[in-house]
Amino acid sequence: MNQVLSPAARRPIRELPDELISQIAAGEVVERPASVVRELLDNALDAGATQVTLRLLAGGVRLIAVEDDGAGIPRAELPVALRRHATSKIASLNDLESVGTMGFRGEALAAINSVSELALLSRTDGEASAFLLDGRTGELRPAARGTGTTVEVKELFFSTPARRKFLKTDATELAHCIESVRRHALARPDVGFAIWHEGKLVEQWRATTLEQRLADVLGEDFLAQSIAVSYSVGTVRVSGRAGLPDAARARADQQFAYVNGRYVRDKVLTHAARSAYEDVLHGQRQPVYALYVEMDPTRLDVNVHPTKIEVRFRDSREIHQAVRHAVENALAVPRAQALAAAAGAEAGQAAAADPAAASAFSPLQTETRAHPTAHWAQPAIHFGSQAGHRASDFEALWPVQPAHGADTSPFAPSTHAGAAGIGLAGVESAAEAPTSPARTGDAAAQAVHPVQPVWPLGKAVAQLHGVYILAENTQGLIVVDMHAAHERIVYERLKQQMTDARISSQPLLIPATFAATPQEVATAEACAETLLTLGLEITPFSPKTLAVRAVPTTLAQGDAVELARSVLAELAQHDASTVIQRAQNELLGTMACHGAVRANRRLTLDEMNALLRQMEETERSDQCNHGRPTWRQVSMRELDALFLRGR
Repeated sequence: MNQVLSPAARRPIRELPDELISQIAAGEVVERPASVVRELLDNALDAGATQVTLRLLAGGVRLIAVEDDGAGIPRAELPVALRRHATSKIASLNDLESVGTMGFRGEALAAINSVSELALLSRTDGEASAFLLDGRTGELRPAARGTGTTVEVKELFFSTPARRKFLKTDATELAHCIESVRRHALARPDVGFAIWHEGKLVEQWRATTLEQRLADVLGEDFLAQSIAVSYSVGTVRVSGRAGLPDAARARADQQFAYVNGRYVRDKVLTHAARSAYEDVLHGQRQPVYALYVEMDPTRLDVNVHPTKIEVRFRDSREIHQAVRHAVENALAVPRAQALAAAAGAEAGQAAAADPAAASAFSPLQTETRAHPTAHWAQPAIHFGSQAGHRASDFEALWPVQPAHGADTSPFAPSTHAGAAGIGLAGVESAAEAPTSPARTGDAAAQAVHPVQPVWPLGKAVAQLHGVYILAENTQGLIVVDMHAAHERIVYERLKQQMTDARISSQPLLIPATFAATPQEVATAEACAETLLTLGLEITPFSPKTLAVRAVPTTLAQGDAVELARSVLAELAQHDASTVIQRAQNELLGTMACHGAVRANRRLTLDEMNALLRQMEETERSDQCNHGRPTWRQVSMRELDALFLRGR
């Protein structure tokens, strides 16, 4: 016999108690001990602290104490500080739309007080003593303390045991608390931080410069394997450091992005940084970086989530482009140039300190002094016409008609931006260089003090199994994968030609139609002009169907519908030009791979040196098109260690 269930008895609508309201709100603000640490550090930094100390017990579950030397809280304002929506950061809607502080919602202390035993101890500069406020009873009494504030949070989630069951082990919670302090430490190198756990000092970072703070927090390896980022456009400025492709990791655990000093997890910033590494990362490796975006606070909404870790940009495309170009420009400079600059600086300092020692600086310079006018001349060798060598595969894909008397070698000098720019640029020979009266007048001075070239990738000495080039530089041995290096050089030449030319479109004989979502239809209508600049023509075919009528000429053989969907999806969130560029680069990468010099191809020393010189001038030449390294440095110290020299 089936039992008939009666409808539930109706409950009256009534207001919730204040304590229950605070506990519900605390569920959004306080997830674990690290959430409390984040909120209390925000308050300490807003108070102008120069030294912050964090003390923990049981990973923060039993005790979280944050001490700072900031401005402190006046006695009369201590009880108000624990009330919901009480803050000194904002007072009007205009303040909310241009927030310049870490905190502003006025929820943190009230939420923490509702799920723990909180005590607030503070003293301002003008008060005779500090005052201690008990968050449970509201009792306020004098206490001893210097200027600043101490917040003690004991027995987190004691009043909500169900929440406490969701916490992990003490070691796990401690790791999350340390990570929260690390994020603040990277944003404020001018502030010292110390972390104590169970009475033991776990981490300490003294106030210093940004670069030193990055090295202290992320390790010396991060500083050594990253490059400086500095880029400005309009009111947006991007700075920091971006890790080299070789330093990429399997996990995205060293990606730090800050907006106006606030650590954020934002899809726009993550996508922009990742797109800048598309051409140089191998496989699914994740880049490492610490990027700082500074912008007008009125063009940014930080009031998105109670944790304040999410933001919303008024013009997300502007920020995406700024971050992407900032990282791209930094990565474009070959690492060999940075090594040359560092070596030159060290040489200059050594020469200034000891002029006699300058003569021993470089074996390459010693040879140059013996032959003041010696330079590596561009080899006049025709790979395609030499007996015993097959014509370059690239010539079949992209026929080049050389000028009269021009060298048709893949290593030919690139004196024009056209087809000749696809080959490798050579080094000007001293015998072929024009002689001017000024240069003739300086000949005597040059004979006494010859100009000594600095070659970061050194001078070629041999070829190994027709695959690797071995070169000698001031630091030791350079090993170059000649096919990967030449592939990148040809690839960058092709990309430059494509950039210089306008993206032309090719109309489709039969338009490609597809069922579109309402968002895709709206994006196609709103961004019609942008699509045309990308070589795409997408028009409505019916209320729920779009038609692709033209595509970029270089992608005419691809899937028009898939390309259109990808571009519309990118346009809705980021910058669709990345899709077009990515598709074009895949095609150019295939062409460059076929056009690059093959393995087992014997090169002369002159040809090897021409390749090394071109690598030093080509953007992103440290990696091939697939993200693999093109060269490696083996220092003299590493070579000495192999043979136990000096032991």
